[in-house]
Amino acid sequence: MSVTRIIAALSLLLATPMPLLAQLPEAPSPAPGVARNQYVGDAACSACHQETYQNYRSSAHHISSRLPDESSVEGKFTPGSNILRTSNPYFYFIMNAGKEGYFQTAVARFPPAETISHQERIDLVIGSGRKGQTYLYWKNSELFELPVTYWAETGQWMNSPGYPDGLPNFDKPIIPRCLECHATYIDALPPPLNHFDKASAVLGITCEKCHGPGRTHVEAERSHKAMAAGEAGNIVNPAKLSRDRQIDLCALCHAGPGNPRAPAFSFLPGASLAKYIAIPDDPADTPVDVHGHQAQLLEGSRCFRSSSMTCTTCHDVHQQQRDVAYFSERCLTCHKAESCGKYSTLGVSILHKCVDCHMPLRKSNLIALDAGGHRVNPQVRSHRIAIY
Repeated sequence: MSVTRIIAALSLLLATPMPLLAQLPEAPSPAPGVARNQYVGDAACSACHQETYQNYRSSAHHISSRLPDESSVEGKFTPGSNILRTSNPYFYFIMNAGKEGYFQTAVARFPPAETISHQERIDLVIGSGRKGQTYLYWKNSELFELPVTYWAETGQWMNSPGYPDGLPNFDKPIIPRCLECHATYIDALPPPLNHFDKASAVLGITCEKCHGPGRTHVEAERSHKAMAAGEAGNIVNPAKLSRDRQIDLCALCHAGPGNPRAPAFSFLPGASLAKYIAIPDDPADTPVDVHGHQAQLLEGSRCFRSSSMTCTTCHDVHQQQRDVAYFSERCLTCHKAESCGKYSTLGVSILHKCVDCHMPLRKSNLIALDAGGHRVNPQVRSHRIAIY
């Protein structure tokens, strides 16, 4: 049953907002980039970097987008846990799993006994599952977001961000800039902007997303051919980039969507991000949402402005990092616990709590999810290091 018929029927009972599929922003004009045959994939890296690669496989970056299976889909499909009730008493979603895959179904029941429904398959999983996951589906070669998200922190199904509560919309398009931060590569074939070559997709954040195309490096290593430092085509070591270029590499995905100046997936490690995406240059005290704006928040911190720190001062992207005590130890490489204003009353108990006080969890206003008519604003750790 078509979504159009369900919406039309529900509109007889409730006012219907405008559909989500509105005019999309224009894509930047195509620009020449590195040929895809210069990329070799993670398997070529793992041969020489086995330990690093094995650790990286479980990191949030590496599993930021995946195909659906028992290990990647965190949502609950058991009876009683697989239904999302909405604010519309005539309408709900049900999530099912079986041999044919994972599905989301919109169900509308009308008095006295008519039931109509629309179902789509989960084709891609977005998010590591630490906080939650959103799911995408293919309609021919066009990619859309499914209307129900799983929020792991509460174990609940919720309306996906941007979808109105109580309506069976399945029409939110996924544009290239969305995928640029959750995948390594995909060929965009506009129009429309959410039209892609499915076979070209490289899911997750792979080694070459941050180190650049690796064919020249791999061939040189396998042939034991010495390469001069900085030789064209050699692999990029982000730690050896300038501070600005290191921040740019992270800001590609951790400074918000910005205003694209070049096609998605054309940025290369070591390049100036400003040539590819215009990120607003606001004053340091400008309010910035905690979700997706880690770079701006960090750069507005006194710690950042008075030191040479970068993102990797605290983060090791090659492994899973979820222990706030570890990050507090990074703080204590520059600061003394005795200098903290709370040390006189709390003593050594503060040693592992620097992050909790100085980088607290804050509600995001950019992510708003509905669960049965109740709005939830998830909490994200602020990267503005300060005294709160």
